[in-house]
Amino acid sequence: MKLDRPVHPDPYDLLPKVASFTLTSIDVKDGQPLKDDQVARLGNTSPELSWVHAPEGTKSFVITCFDPDAPTPSGFWHWCLVDIPANVKSLDTGGAEGPLPGKSFHVRNDGGDKGFMGAAPPQGDQVHRYYFVVHAVSESSLGVDDGASPAVVSFNLAFKTLGRAIIHGTYQY
Repeated sequence: MKLDRPVHPDPYDLLPKVASFTLTSIDVKDGQPLKDDQVARLGNTSPELSWVHAPEGTKSFVITCFDPDAPTPSGFWHWCLVDIPANVKSLDTGGAEGPLPGKSFHVRNDGGDKGFMGAAPPQGDQVHRYYFVVHAVSESSLGVDDGASPAVVSFNLAFKTLGRAIIHGTYQY
């Protein structure tokens, strides 16, 4: 079943501009289909992510994974890891499953769990994009707790983000 609707814009193009830095992954190739490991029904494993050259003044990081192509007005949050210490520069494959670095914690994804949820578009739907973003934060704590929603995390990031590093994978079922 293909849902007839327009492709949503890149959500990060709609936010205020901030510095960019470099994000790489052995698991996610920018603009390419995700590996089976990053698909909910096939592996549901968080990807390896490594970042360098974060802006000066970075005191912590937040990692998110967002699908703007979900058939909802608000997209779909697959992952939100908050308050990663500034000295951390990578997460291994499966790193979202723990132990987490420092005092970092997950907020609930849109699937209802705290942790990573792999790609899960409706069968036969258009290609979905999965934006993996490392946000460089100006504070050591974003100021939210694990009961916050990804939307609340994003709202707080709007005022505390120094820079963003982005890669995106795709998936179609």
